Amino acid sequence: MQMRMFRKQGVLAVCAGLALAEGAGPLGGAPVAAAAPSATPLTYADLADLADPAQLVARVKVTRQAVVEPARAPGLAVGHVRLYVTARPLETLAGPALVAKAVHYLVDLPVGPDRRVPKVTGKEAVVFARAVPGRPDELQLVAPDAQVPADPALLARLAPLLAELSAPDAPPRITGVRDILSVDGNLAGESETQLFLDSDAGPVLVSVVRRPGMAPAWSVSWSELVDQAARPPVPETLSWYRLACSLPSRLPPGANLASDAADRERAVRDYALVRQELGACPRTRD
Repeated sequence: MQMRMFRKQGVLAVCAGLALAEGAGPLGGAPVAAAAPSATPLTYADLADLADPAQLVARVKVTRQAVVEPARAPGLAVGHVRLYVTARPLETLAGPALVAKAVHYLVDLPVGPDRRVPKVTGKEAVVFARAVPGRPDELQLVAPDAQVPADPALLARLAPLLAELSAPDAPPRITGVRDILSVDGNLAGESETQLFLDSDAGPVLVSVVRRPGMAPAWSVSWSELVDQAARPPVPETLSWYRLACSLPSRLPPGANLASDAADRERAVRDYALVRQELGACPRTRD
């Protein structure tokens, strides 16, 4: 489901199916399945998934909420409720400043015990959104759940991520594995493997170097040129996210350009090394 479906409904169509909700009563209307489990803290990848496609990230205070009837909420996940929210902008964290005194948007949230509607009125939240052309008081969230509580811990974790995303030299999005080639060096036990990746801003190069008596060393250059000062990315940084959350678990068929069987085997082994060093990309959001 994409939030653009909400835009097509229009504000008038949405308002026609609203029921005011203060969070104290059970959800009426169509049956709702058992409540979703209590929220799990968002991981770095969760935050990056929300912040990366957002045109603007803002801290807001919800002043009003209303339930959208399930019949008017296509694609609503089981155990969730769709809210039409009015909020007062408090701070723009990234992107253009909000000029409207109040903004409106739709968000999907899990229902609580006994199918109770969550109460967000009066609470501060961070929204990850796109502007709606010609409607400065409306926002389109980048995902149905792209409103999160604005607690101090989350804001502290979010700040460096937003700074990295807005930097001129921000690492680009990885779009695929182009090819990999491994060759022997001049000394016995010496080799270099080069993994070429496609991105939305040009090629990216990952190198793995093996030398006799030393542990293999790998690094990433955010261009097709080898950067002698390059290092592996630090976990929970944007560089790490671009690789750990984009590279497939296995080398794609046809990517290995080595003709020699030993070179091909080493290329596969070095790719596995990079994936192991990067580690998993844990997410808690659906």
